Amino acid sequence: MADDLYQKGINKIQELTASPDDNPTGAMDIGEAFKDIAPDLSKYVVEFAFGEIYSRPGLDNKQKVLTTITALVAQGKPQIGMHIKTGLTVGLSPEEIIGCIMHLIPYTGFPSVLNALTVAKDIFQEQGITVDTSAFK
Repeated sequence: MADDLYQKGINKIQELTASPDDNPTGAMDIGEAFKDIAPDLSKYVVEFAFGEIYSRPGLDNKQKVLTTITALVAQGKPQIGMHIKTGLTVGLSPEEIIGCIMHLIPYTGFPSVLNALTVAKDIFQEQGITVDTSAFK
């Protein structure tokens, strides 16, 4: 059963990141950097976060990633960059991502939003993505 759950998690990560079989987790950080001190962390991330939580029915992948981005903005976590990239992969537009982040100003405050926008801007620049701001002119 555990092997099935691990594979289910890897499959979900590949679905979210469009990662190839030879690098199934792609840019997704699943805790590999901690193999020397917490060798089972990656297993927990893959099986629980992706095999169970991300694989649950009820929300589509875009909604799940947008929810994750929201939580990471609220907490000010550095993993937001990885999930912004995942959001683009699952079909969120840059405008949806920025709209989500901006919507959080009254709930999380300006510092959290500014930090998230900095990360988003860097990712968009790296990927040659332009955000359509014509609605705000």
